[in-house]
Amino acid sequence: MNDELPTILATHGALAAVDTLIEDLRAKGDFHNLFYAMLMRKRVELGVTPFPMGPSSELPAHTHEPYENAIRDAARHVGNIYLQKRDIPRAWGFYRLIGEPGPVKEALAAYVPEEGEDTYPLVDIAWHQQVLPQKGFDLILDRQGICSTITTVSGTDLSNQIELRNYCYAKLVRTLHEQLTERLQSDVASRGRTVAAGTTIFALIEANPDLFTEDTYHVDVSHLSSVVQMGVQLPAVPELELARELCEYGRRLSPQFRGDADSPFEGTYADYLVYLNVITSRDVEAGLAHFQGKIAQELEEGNTFPAEVYVNLLIRLNRLPEALAAAKLHFAQLTDDRALTCPSVMELSRQVGDFAGLAASAKATGDSVTYLAGLIAANN
Repeated sequence: MNDELPTILATHGALAAVDTLIEDLRAKGDFHNLFYAMLMRKRVELGVTPFPMGPSSELPAHTHEPYENAIRDAARHVGNIYLQKRDIPRAWGFYRLIGEPGPVKEALAAYVPEEGEDTYPLVDIAWHQQVLPQKGFDLILDRQGICSTITTVSGTDLSNQIELRNYCYAKLVRTLHEQLTERLQSDVASRGRTVAAGTTIFALIEANPDLFTEDTYHVDVSHLSSVVQMGVQLPAVPELELARELCEYGRRLSPQFRGDADSPFEGTYADYLVYLNVITSRDVEAGLAHFQGKIAQELEEGNTFPAEVYVNLLIRLNRLPEALAAAKLHFAQLTDDRALTCPSVMELSRQVGDFAGLAASAKATGDSVTYLAGLIAANN
């Protein structure tokens, strides 16, 4: 505490005393209180109480704008000091106050944690508070490993963040593929065989079938299952090829390690591989027939999911008229299609421009507004 503050206040006035306090706090590195001292200076300058007794809206109307500007300036000033010191969590407290995540986002993007540094506060800001979720994902994967990362991603609703979802899924596919490749190469080398650099997983397992003897596996089979299921949801990206190789490996595992899945993926990796082959333009017609053949029996048991998968495959192939025809065939009698994992008959009718079909579907579900809209559009 500066004992000269009362003298400075008496001889030079309140602003001089506050300026002295500001310099003292800056010199001591007490940046938290520096922020409040800067706000006190503005209140003194405006001729209002030096105490923040309530919200700024309670100050005289003519002081609102300058005081709010002072809050933003002080928050930026102190926040920037913390950024210069690589203290992102404290900096975020001030930038969050004024709703300006930009500087923290830039700092996170460039941040390289030190060895042994606790990165949880950064993960909390980047991932949980969504300031830069890709960075948060990278930090989790780098510091906590693939198991924690799969758990975190699986437990987060990314349905409305498709770009982020694809980023996470693709990187998990790449990471597990690299891990599996390295372990397969090590296993082959331990058997006294030469492994050429760049050998694919497919080539490794084709040339070394004994890799799977004695119920062997090379990566955590729960990780393999989770990552493959993420991989089949990816758009047209290079990681689809890596996911195919993961499936090629998975389908050779002992049955006890392949896991269980619902139709149409009851064959687990074999079925996922057929799906991936279709969306990567391999054996398309055979793959479609493979999934189409599973629909009828499941529909008899009330399971529409195989039909939904089939419709989604047609959509991914940009065969919308066929997708609409399949949806009409399998979903037309549904009274509630909100739970479908594929577009409804009405949505597909709208996309295709089949407004008469749209009207018919709306009539069947009792949607009078869409029914009339469809009739009007069809007439036009």
